[in-house]
Amino acid sequence: MTETAAGVPKYHRFANALRQAIQEGTYGAGQKLPPEDQLAQQYRMSVPTIRQGLGVLVAEGLIDRQHGKGTFVKNERPLLRKSRNRYGRARHDSKLLTRDLRHSITFAGRAPVPTSVAEAMGIEPDAEVVIRRRLLSDRESGRPEEVGASYLPIEVAGGTYLEEPKVVPKALFLCVEEISGKRYQEARDLWRSRMPTPEEADALEIPTGMAVMHVMHTAYSGDGEVLEVSESIWPADRIIVVDEYAIEQDATELDSPSGV
Repeated sequence: MTETAAGVPKYHRFANALRQAIQEGTYGAGQKLPPEDQLAQQYRMSVPTIRQGLGVLVAEGLIDRQHGKGTFVKNERPLLRKSRNRYGRARHDSKLLTRDLRHSITFAGRAPVPTSVAEAMGIEPDAEVVIRRRLLSDRESGRPEEVGASYLPIEVAGGTYLEEPKVVPKALFLCVEEISGKRYQEARDLWRSRMPTPEEADALEIPTGMAVMHVMHTAYSGDGEVLEVSESIWPADRIIVVDEYAIEQDATELDSPSGV
């Protein structure tokens, strides 16, 4: 039986802790990890649990097991997006959602909303909203990793510091909640793989023939108001989406079958 604590499998707790240690530089690129029995002592877990947790990180592409040599941190590690965990972590530490990357705001102010975003926000195409465009880069190499934008209703962000081209000191959603007095309660993510626009390829420093992953994230308040629509775009070979959830035992949305 899987060891558990507070409803979370222990091997996931170990994987989360080791992932964070790798992201924070405790174990650098190419470095060999301690043996399984040493990790078991360090994290006070059994060797089988440690082995399961290491398997999670192997699947994520963070580490590599080399037969007869040991387990090593990969030199090239993909970005991980754990959508269901992002808000809770940011509420806990009051930091940026992607704190491991260097942020820069390339535009902040009022502008017409793109048609696809207008549909998500339930407003007329070309209506004016507050837009914050960003570029996220690797802190060490400076390599661009993500381009994106957040679209905020004028009623929420108009006339506030969110119209200034400055990186905010904490997650944007915490700023929106503080300003609006409303709390992010539900979210909807739409993912697709596509070819980049010339502007995206230039910003990410990739060939125009390399695919990107594009997510449109819509966040709602408890009363159904759209508080934010954000778009994030990454080179497709650099990101892994991790979605962990309880398996539904009975259908709750009979009119929403999955196509795949």
